[in-house]
Amino acid sequence: MPPRLPSVVLAGRPNVGKSTLFNRITGARRAIVAPIAGTTRDTLARQAVWRGVTFQLFDTGGMFGASEDPLREAVSRQGRRAMAGADLLILVVDGREGLVPADQEIARELRETGRAVLLAINKTDDKRAQAGAMDFFQLGFDPVLEISAEHGHGVAELLDEIVKHVGIRDSGFGIRQSDHPESQIPSPESQSEVAVAVVGRPNVGKSSLVNRLLREERVLVSEMPGTTRDAIDAPLTWHRRRFRIVDTAGMRRPGRVGRGGKVEVVSVAGAKRSIADADVVALVIDAASGATDQDAAIGGEVDRAGRGIVIVANKWDLVKGSGSDGAKTFDEEVRHRMRFLDYAPLLHVSALTGERVPKVMETIDKIAATRRQRVATPALNKFIEAVTAANPPVSPGRRHVRILYVAQIGVAPPSFVFFTNVATTFHFSYERFLVNQLRAHFGFVGTPIRVQVRRRAKS
Repeated sequence: MPPRLPSVVLAGRPNVGKSTLFNRITGARRAIVAPIAGTTRDTLARQAVWRGVTFQLFDTGGMFGASEDPLREAVSRQGRRAMAGADLLILVVDGREGLVPADQEIARELRETGRAVLLAINKTDDKRAQAGAMDFFQLGFDPVLEISAEHGHGVAELLDEIVKHVGIRDSGFGIRQSDHPESQIPSPESQSEVAVAVVGRPNVGKSSLVNRLLREERVLVSEMPGTTRDAIDAPLTWHRRRFRIVDTAGMRRPGRVGRGGKVEVVSVAGAKRSIADADVVALVIDAASGATDQDAAIGGEVDRAGRGIVIVANKWDLVKGSGSDGAKTFDEEVRHRMRFLDYAPLLHVSALTGERVPKVMETIDKIAATRRQRVATPALNKFIEAVTAANPPVSPGRRHVRILYVAQIGVAPPSFVFFTNVATTFHFSYERFLVNQLRAHFGFVGTPIRVQVRRRAKS
């Protein structure tokens, strides 16, 4: 007898897009799709294959919500039977409509089954859905995926999560990942290149640093400001991981850029585009002249873009004779001028001599990994509960603010939503406190952390 395939069941209110998702995953117009509640009656089943892992997908009928269908009871019974035998449940919700009490009721019922549950927020290609998507995180499921079943957006990521649950380990189905080499699913970090933009003012040694990292004269080096115009990129393999290093044009103050003519304007625009496209940015400053207002302005652009960042003080060979006190003073001055980048590692290097240059790649690699780190929801809430017990939020007016629930809603940069009883904002000092606590405890090195606050919806 062939081994039983793992079963994955789609559940949710009528008209949230379960059948559209079923058709999208199975690659067949098996389920009828219509804007009429209760269109699906039978629990449809069809095999699906993703990355070499085969599973049985079930589309349940109108189990939840009001219905005038005379077969409602039979439909509900059949659906619950499928849920009871499921290895994984997927709660599909409608992002356009936002969180409604019926979703909370279904979530409670799915949780009571004791089965693993993924939450798929459908129709998030609609701008209206994007604003309300975060409210679904309070349902307490992890992970949460935003998809568009109709257009296919996010469905691959959902399938990746499905096979992680049903295909990677031996779960009694006779399916092991080692039995299916094609089903090996490397993490996104190991699968793709890490884009690294090297930015800074003219003549701080960006191109020299890039050449030193690449161990070849890949880009032109000259004392003449503006030597680099195009954003020049080159691949680099470091410790079996792939990086793409982008050397950018020097970025002068906006008032001075125009003096360099149209070429410089375009070059600086290219540098800004490289920041937007990067995973990690190496902000190179001149150790001999120290941090400037323009260095801080470039750093601010990186921070606003949500990119990882390391501050590289180049030409350290020119100042290292000042001793440990000189290094301490230098670091204090840099930190003072760029207070908003207190999370960014600060390295002293010399691209000319190669001193401490390997530390640059080591730090970039660490930042690239931590900015994509996800914290398990139970661990996150346990930690925040302890932190807020010792340091509760400041209460606006006479209302006592309580943090009820926390969820990580994104990576790169790590983003969190805090659900409270009354507040929709924290005082900036308390938000900074929470960010620092998250960073210190979970090790978010060199990356900004985004925080949003929502008043929890009433059931």
